[in-house]
Amino acid sequence: MSDILIRNARLVSDGREWEADLRVGNGRIRRIDASLPGRPGDIDIDAAGQWLLPGMIDDQVHFREPGAPHKGGIASESRAAVAGGITSFMDMPNTRPATTSLEALADKESRAAAGSVANYGFHLGATRHNLDLIAALPPNRAAGVKVFMGASTGDLLLDDPAALERLFASCPLPILTHCEHTPRIREREAAWRLRFGDDIPPDQHPLIRDVEACYQSTRLAVELARRHGSQLHVLHLSSARELELFQPGPVASKRITAEACVHHLLLDDSDYARLGHLIKCNPAIKSRADRDALRQALRDGRIDLIGTDHAPHAWEEKQQPYMQAPAGLPLVQHALPALLELVADGELTLPQLVDKTSHAVATRFAIAERGHLREGYWADLTLVERLPAPRPVCHDPLLAHCGWTPFPYLAFRHAVNTTIVSGQLAWFQGRIQPDCQGLPLRFMR
Repeated sequence: MSDILIRNARLVSDGREWEADLRVGNGRIRRIDASLPGRPGDIDIDAAGQWLLPGMIDDQVHFREPGAPHKGGIASESRAAVAGGITSFMDMPNTRPATTSLEALADKESRAAAGSVANYGFHLGATRHNLDLIAALPPNRAAGVKVFMGASTGDLLLDDPAALERLFASCPLPILTHCEHTPRIREREAAWRLRFGDDIPPDQHPLIRDVEACYQSTRLAVELARRHGSQLHVLHLSSARELELFQPGPVASKRITAEACVHHLLLDDSDYARLGHLIKCNPAIKSRADRDALRQALRDGRIDLIGTDHAPHAWEEKQQPYMQAPAGLPLVQHALPALLELVADGELTLPQLVDKTSHAVATRFAIAERGHLREGYWADLTLVERLPAPRPVCHDPLLAHCGWTPFPYLAFRHAVNTTIVSGQLAWFQGRIQPDCQGLPLRFMR
């Protein structure tokens, strides 16, 4: 590979911003200095006026492979990710077949090695039938163990008290939880169907999957983790009430951590009127007060990470009535530009955003030599430019296989100019670079 020289950038990493040049060679950050000389054969990028960030590490995606090629796959969704400044992802286990065995895990790793332009890792799913396997796992074998403590289907729903106790007592990896209380949701779905039939209005979704359903399940997960000393990471918090269960502070000092997702930080229940089932997701997007509480929790350190929960579905599927329309939305291509709106509006500083999307993710999952702008680290880099005028999202070519976005009415003030993955150009001059190949993430536990 040719060296890449990035000149005149404004670097953002480890709590500070500074002007410097950065040289990439052999996949790594070779040198950071105020001024670096060019060499014959360099790929020379003049980044004047642009921010150079460590690439976003997304710990929560559903790339739909294997089992749902009409929704997406590792090749298509990783390309959308790097176009959005995401250099590494960790994929969830609810594929077909589900990732609940070492054979299924190895199959996904093989698929990613053949087709992913981003770095990759995979979570194993917990079921009632694989708890012995999970207890015997080497701590570095997977990114984490995902447990659906409610609101899933098939074997991946784990709500048996004895099985949950056993998982939290014996799991050697971080436990990632989707927390919604299934009995309450089922009861409310039945009541709403009596009133509306199958065609429940989209804005009723946060009333069916309400704050109490989330709080009951999140409280149980936190209680189990405290009792057993587990490493717990609660995914996609969506309500102000849940925040009382978490403590502020640096992620490195915690055994119990929490995450917010892009859509819960940007949207609120007033958006159902024009977006309908396009923003139907689990847990539901809730009130503006809940959204604002999540933003405050990012600032005070109760929420440690930001992920996407990228979960694409075909457009036609999303047009179905409420009870048939699937939950989930595609987010990776516009995640970082969307989050930079919070910076532009003064909700977060840029170093805070970089911490929540890169540094803290690498720390929480013990990812080796990634997530920072440091000499010797893997060169996972994102160049971001401020646009002369906000650019409507609908003007961007959409790279996710599903071909739609939950942000059709928004315009963003920043865009990803260049993405470098493990020292390779992945997104450059408005194009995916076809020769880029992501690498497996290494978990140093």
